[in-house]
Amino acid sequence: MENLLEKKITGLILQGGPMTFERFMEIALYDPELGYYCSADLEIGKAGDFYTSSHLHPVFGAMLGRQIMEMWEFMGRPEQFTLVEVGGGTGHICCDILDSLREGQFFDALQYIIVEINPAMRKKQRALLAAYAEKVSWVSSLEELAPLQGCIFSNELIDAFPVHLVEMGDELTEIYVNTRAGALVEEAGPLSTQALADHFREFHIHIEKGYRTEVNLRAGQWLGDVSAKLLEGFVLTIDYGYNTRDYYSEDRDRGTLLCYHRHQAGEDPLQHIGQQDITAHVNFSALKKWGEDAGLRTRGLSSQGAFLVSLGIDAEISRLAKESPDYPVELARIKKLILPQGMGDSHMVMVQYKGSGEPVLKGFSLRDQTRHL
Repeated sequence: MENLLEKKITGLILQGGPMTFERFMEIALYDPELGYYCSADLEIGKAGDFYTSSHLHPVFGAMLGRQIMEMWEFMGRPEQFTLVEVGGGTGHICCDILDSLREGQFFDALQYIIVEINPAMRKKQRALLAAYAEKVSWVSSLEELAPLQGCIFSNELIDAFPVHLVEMGDELTEIYVNTRAGALVEEAGPLSTQALADHFREFHIHIEKGYRTEVNLRAGQWLGDVSAKLLEGFVLTIDYGYNTRDYYSEDRDRGTLLCYHRHQAGEDPLQHIGQQDITAHVNFSALKKWGEDAGLRTRGLSSQGAFLVSLGIDAEISRLAKESPDYPVELARIKKLILPQGMGDSHMVMVQYKGSGEPVLKGFSLRDQTRHL
């Protein structure tokens, strides 16, 4: 079957010349008609190409709710606290957070906004969240948000931002996508922006000849946009990634770019165009620096496992042991959230803050790794 998005990209290359991998990735994932994340057929979870923490157990959202309520308390319990989730997925995080907070003053103050670009996914979210129709609203972009007090958070969002691919030859080069004999191919060329060379200098990154990796410049732009909308409050980011030292270590000489198609990982982004997810790990050292440039101070970095244990997930496990008839199944799912073999170590949680004072958050009481950034 003809791949319409591949045909579109080929046409753009024939018309305008080779495109950066970043531009290719942007089209493959976010083309309004044919991109992976804009497709009406996008499935997340068991039936899709990947799943996130929210698909494992509702306790994930409940723990997030605890941390977000502590943020509200630090801010002096404002009468309105806006919680913005960027990239709402299936809506399960929102549902689990709101279910866990139904009682109490914070729920009354809470306004929940989901930023979702996919109309079909938004429809699924509305159906799941029908009971909270008066509490939840939707926008399609950050630009539509009014300035707010509260928290802007994301779960596995930044890893899907389009990245520049670079490779060290005699000097640093960039990977472009071109067409040859009717097929899309990679080829090296000069850097498309000085910002790539500046990135390597700024973070003191040295790589040897033949080393390939990626640079996510969009993350810095995004943090600037987020900070511009935040009058006062927090940015909570959950994603898989490393600090700069580990990201560009000698043994990671092919980078972190991965593709996911029907729960199978691959390394060829030029296959299944528009039909597979494309991701790259997050550089949390860069997030810290770029956040500071935008007025956001880092208040904690932790593995997801340590973060959830700090917030009391062990007490929830004990409660389920007494109350749940499906306790062994539930425990197995929760273990994937917190153990090193699952998302407990692969995923990191970062909180940044804009405002006065120095908030100390419970989620980082067990282990705060900010000093390693």
